[in-house]
Amino acid sequence: MHNKITVLGTGDSLGVPRVYCNCTVCEEARATGINNRWRSSILLETKHNNEYNELCIDCGPDWQRQMELLHKKELDHVLITHAHFDHIAGLPHWADACRWQNKTGHVYAPLEVINNIQNAFSWLYTHLNFHAIDQGFNFGGWFIEPWKVNHGKNGYSYAYRFHKEELKWVYCPDSINLQGEQKARLFDLELLILGTSYYKESFDIETRSVYDMTEALQLIAETSPKRVCFTHMSHGIDAALPYSLPLNVQLARTGMVLNLW
Repeated sequence: MHNKITVLGTGDSLGVPRVYCNCTVCEEARATGINNRWRSSILLETKHNNEYNELCIDCGPDWQRQMELLHKKELDHVLITHAHFDHIAGLPHWADACRWQNKTGHVYAPLEVINNIQNAFSWLYTHLNFHAIDQGFNFGGWFIEPWKVNHGKNGYSYAYRFHKEELKWVYCPDSINLQGEQKARLFDLELLILGTSYYKESFDIETRSVYDMTEALQLIAETSPKRVCFTHMSHGIDAALPYSLPLNVQLARTGMVLNLW
């Protein structure tokens, strides 16, 4: 069995560096690039019944550069968490690639997310097939279950729980202040990939949309995943700093490979 996750992007909605910003993190991103962050996305590669499959999660405005990073020319399957710009802006580029390659791509998302994408890019249906997966779906031997999570001032997003045999992991890039049933699927995980935009965000929680790292560490202490990877990071997080993180927690970086068993 072969299951591998490659991190394609680790940034929040605006990426790093911010074009207007001269902070230490943005200046470092322009210089050595440790903090240079494309919009958050991952690629799952899995082999099941001797068949190799790839599933990209989210397709933001940096999709073209992310494909170049992988030296990839083609993509067949994309799973979308929600219809915000930083998660869907690459869909027209992918659809155009499908047009030139005379093929059809497949997009998976809950129905309301599909409707929002259609409102934004009505012509994508020419080269992309959309599949509503509100009740979950099977892909490459995984059962993938969506559920709605609080996205703070931005409304809601979807997180995805992947389940194959005894292995469970979750991708949840845009969430905050999860309670009750929204938090229940975060238990008993081999891996949690979680969005944390800042180390410590000072604004009122009513004005925010994504966990900060201090809040995420409290969530992790409660849910006890075996491994954690923080993504969706703004210029409020400096990858060069020695944050006091538990041994099972790390910051995502572009090109990082996470192997699943």
